[in-house]
Amino acid sequence: MFKLKRQRRVLSVALATVSLTFLSVHHALAITYKSIDLTPSGFGLCHIYGTNSMQQVGECGTWGMSTESHAYLWNGTADSADDLNPLGFTTSAALDTNGMQQVGVGSGAVTGGFEHALLWSGTAESVIDLNPYGFRSSRAQGISGNQQVGYGDSGNGHIHALLWNGTAESCVDLNHWNLSSSWAFSTDGTRQVGFGSGNATNGENHALLWYGSSNTFVDLHPGGFSYSTAQGVSGNQQVGFGIDWSYNAHALLWNGTANSVVDLHPIGFNSSVAEDTNGTQQVGRGSVVPSDNPHALLWNGSAESVIDLHQFLPPEYTASFADAIDAQGNIVGYADYMSDGSSERHAFIWIPVPEPSTCVLLGLGGVGIFICGWRRGWWKG
Repeated sequence: MFKLKRQRRVLSVALATVSLTFLSVHHALAITYKSIDLTPSGFGLCHIYGTNSMQQVGECGTWGMSTESHAYLWNGTADSADDLNPLGFTTSAALDTNGMQQVGVGSGAVTGGFEHALLWSGTAESVIDLNPYGFRSSRAQGISGNQQVGYGDSGNGHIHALLWNGTAESCVDLNHWNLSSSWAFSTDGTRQVGFGSGNATNGENHALLWYGSSNTFVDLHPGGFSYSTAQGVSGNQQVGFGIDWSYNAHALLWNGTANSVVDLHPIGFNSSVAEDTNGTQQVGRGSVVPSDNPHALLWNGSAESVIDLHQFLPPEYTASFADAIDAQGNIVGYADYMSDGSSERHAFIWIPVPEPSTCVLLGLGGVGIFICGWRRGWWKG
């Protein structure tokens, strides 16, 4: 009797272990996505570039007036769109958000027609001009916590990666003396990524990783590529793309070193680019053979894990782009379609939706066990 109980206990533990493993895999595969058009009424040209905690940022305008687009802030619906364009600015764009503040760029009479890096706290009136002394133009590309990153033009033909902490005066120049130019695109509050060129890179454009100062930069450039850039960072993950010697773009994933690179380029695509990561998943786009129309893409750390997000859009859309992903897995970007002979570009968010039920068939020792689990209230839709 004791031996039988012990065998049952071992079997139950084994089944629990296996079932948890299978269920976790099944859940990963079972997630689908719901796409929501965030384009406000009256606009035919909208992009979303950043998201955090269900806050989205981007720009809206029209094809005919694309040079006068305005920075916009959303909270999950088209009706929630708020115009962030500050007084005195002709055009602006919001490029990233930490959930409370937004960064981007704007130009107008108050900037002498040059682009200036901008920081908002949810309203047009809250804007802070981050353009640092000694730079005629600048752009803020990323934000995390109290840290903002981007780049500036000092007017001597060289671009410098820049780091801020909320004011123009706080600016830190990330451009190492051994680099002629550099650009920063993203930060996770500790690390910054972008690319640079100069003596340190043999004159080539190389993906770079910084830790808050110019002398901390790490060259991420992998072998087999003529060009590389890092576009997004979260924790130990960095993403971007490289151009191979056949001039094809490949989405790339790093974990802090050049040797850690993972080529995310999926089979069946002509080119691919990774734009952002939440530390676990990666998003970007790829051009599909033979149509060559870009499709928004999602990866889970490997080329084989790719999910084509374009399938979750309405059928009239011919091209799509994924630019950012937040910690909850919400993905933002934009998509193109033809309407009455004219093109429109609409801002979109893709929200993960787990399937309402999971069923797993387990085989152990010749015994098949069928396990089903239901999410509470799934039948309510």
